[in-house]
Amino acid sequence: MPEGNTVWLAARSLRRALAKHRLVRAELRIADLATTDLTGDAVDDVIARGKHLLIRLGSGRTLHNHLRMDGNWRVQPSGRPIADPNDYVRVVLGTDDTTALGYRVHDISLVPTAEEATLVGHLGPDLLGPDWDAAEAARRLAADAARTVGEALLDQRNLAGVGNVFKAEICFVRGLSPWTPIGDVGDIDGVVKLAHRLLVANRERHDQVTTGDTRPGRRTWVYGRDGRPCLRCNSTIRVEWQGDPPRLSYWCPRCQPGPGPTTVPAVR
Repeated sequence: MPEGNTVWLAARSLRRALAKHRLVRAELRIADLATTDLTGDAVDDVIARGKHLLIRLGSGRTLHNHLRMDGNWRVQPSGRPIADPNDYVRVVLGTDDTTALGYRVHDISLVPTAEEATLVGHLGPDLLGPDWDAAEAARRLAADAARTVGEALLDQRNLAGVGNVFKAEICFVRGLSPWTPIGDVGDIDGVVKLAHRLLVANRERHDQVTTGDTRPGRRTWVYGRDGRPCLRCNSTIRVEWQGDPPRLSYWCPRCQPGPGPTTVPAVR
């Protein structure tokens, strides 16, 4: 799944390209909305809500989409041919000057702006949102004491914006095995504060850096480093599947002592 900073950057790019402009081209290339005509409507704003993108229109409607694992938005001057036109372009929004292309974007829907909560109302506090509420995020995380910290961090109903990269890095920096039950985490407030600090620090980046070192191979402590030595203790980083649906969890057994996987197969 995408990280919250990736979606935040996509929203900013679309806002700069489309906000306060009227659409002269609008194509929603999915069956349910293929005949919907948005031309002539103005874009009021574009916001990120966790992993969701909300394009608010002057007509009082919101065009919603989600990037999932493979979606992205690209912005180019109007009139330029669409690169890779068959590469799953599902949304085209154009003004006189700029065209935004939604490649492989998912969960496209058009709802009254007043009803956005039907799409995103289940989400927890947004780590990069103006209404970020650390206390509420901590309360939600603590509500299920038996759940593992790795699974709880990915649950967008607890706090919105953490993906697999930040999950792994938060657990490492806090010295927690991803399989530690939430009830055994001594300082949930500290976990929440770290999550917020890491996403804010990466808000202007298209990748993720958690070590402070931007050199290739040294940008993260454990994520993507399975089989390689830990940057802190030189032990071997491990990776296993965790949760349902399963996600990869990376961790250093020495720096992150505690419970580990018991019933899942090793990742090969």
